[in-house]
Amino acid sequence: MKHPFSRLFGLGEKTSEAEVEENLVEEQEEFSGNEEVLQIPIEEIVPNRYQPRTVFIDERIEELSQTIKTHGIIQPIVVRRRNGHYEIIAGERRYRAVQKLGWHSIPAIVKEFNESQTASIALIENLQREELSAIEEATAYAKLIEIHGLTQESLAQRLGKGQSTIANKLRLLKLPDAVQHALLNKEITERHARALISLKIPEKQEKILSEIKERNLNVKQTEERIKQLLESEDTEKKRRMKPKRKSVSKDTRLALNTIRQSIDMVHQTGLTIDTAEEDHADYYQITIKIPKK
Repeated sequence: MKHPFSRLFGLGEKTSEAEVEENLVEEQEEFSGNEEVLQIPIEEIVPNRYQPRTVFIDERIEELSQTIKTHGIIQPIVVRRRNGHYEIIAGERRYRAVQKLGWHSIPAIVKEFNESQTASIALIENLQREELSAIEEATAYAKLIEIHGLTQESLAQRLGKGQSTIANKLRLLKLPDAVQHALLNKEITERHARALISLKIPEKQEKILSEIKERNLNVKQTEERIKQLLESEDTEKKRRMKPKRKSVSKDTRLALNTIRQSIDMVHQTGLTIDTAEEDHADYYQITIKIPKK
């Protein structure tokens, strides 16, 4: 049987979300089917460097700890040997829960995976089975695109998601660190963050972020505030671009009128002359052509 990882990223065909979930279930069955389960000391295990989740909620880990305390480890974690330790491929929440219980070892299956496989399996497992934050999900998508040289569209096909879903998540990674941190810690929602994208300039995004937190703005209020800011900036920009008419002094007007009257007097004598006036930024230019004959 082809490894589920290969089915997701090795063939390039479109995979539905249901098929992805089925593949992951099969993957876990392969992990724990005929493999030898070892009791590995906790101190010899290190977390996965490619783990997309950066925030682990203590209450959830505590709940899992109590479940494990009552029923034991139903499914072993999956690890690989690396630099004299065992790096977790799948099952970091179980690993953390066992640490809370003070256990000295945990049942595990050792697999031989390369860097690309290790990263991908960790990312996929979390994307499909964990409730990641929007930033963690976006980071996972970005890493999968980088690892496999995918486009947003091809990644969407392999994960059974819409291309717009992938694109919208990835745009969040362009926001300033302060906004990403607020989203990661659930100080703002993903819709708040998406609204901030339209401001484009980091300083302005951070300014509105402060207003959201200080005034507890909901999404609609945030969108209205951003709309007001953009309209105000647009009005100011048009005002600055509007050409300013330079004032003309009384003496200048008197000089112009005197020359024009003189030209009229010459015309009254019957002599035809050509004149041209040019209005420059700093001066007026009057050209007079008088025929010799």
